[in-house]
Amino acid sequence: MGVFDRLGKALGVSKEIDVEEYMNSAELENVDVMNEPADFYIKPVALQQESDLVLIEAELKKKNIILLNISALVKRPTTLKTMVERLKMYSRKTNGDIARIDEEKILLTPSKVKIIKTRKSA
Repeated sequence: MGVFDRLGKALGVSKEIDVEEYMNSAELENVDVMNEPADFYIKPVALQQESDLVLIEAELKKKNIILLNISALVKRPTTLKTMVERLKMYSRKTNGDIARIDEEKILLTPSKVKIIKTRKSA
């Protein structure tokens, strides 16, 4: 009998707890149990369809930084270009910033957060 079983019996809980199911539950999806809540987050987002743009804009309004994975659209360059242009316009409009990190990643920042795009020589 494990510690959780004994604790459950002591508290009068008869239902067994599936820890994996508990940790994967939807209500805990955005909970970080190790740290207190932050003011802003860096959120990874995969750009796959146009509806993802609404999510990205909403996250930027919340002052979160977006690490955008565009690998799903690399084989559809016209669609990718259209979506990236929309994100560029949104960044300009909100005084945010956007920069390509590599072939599959783009960094987007909310208003008043700028990306230094030049590299200093060491």
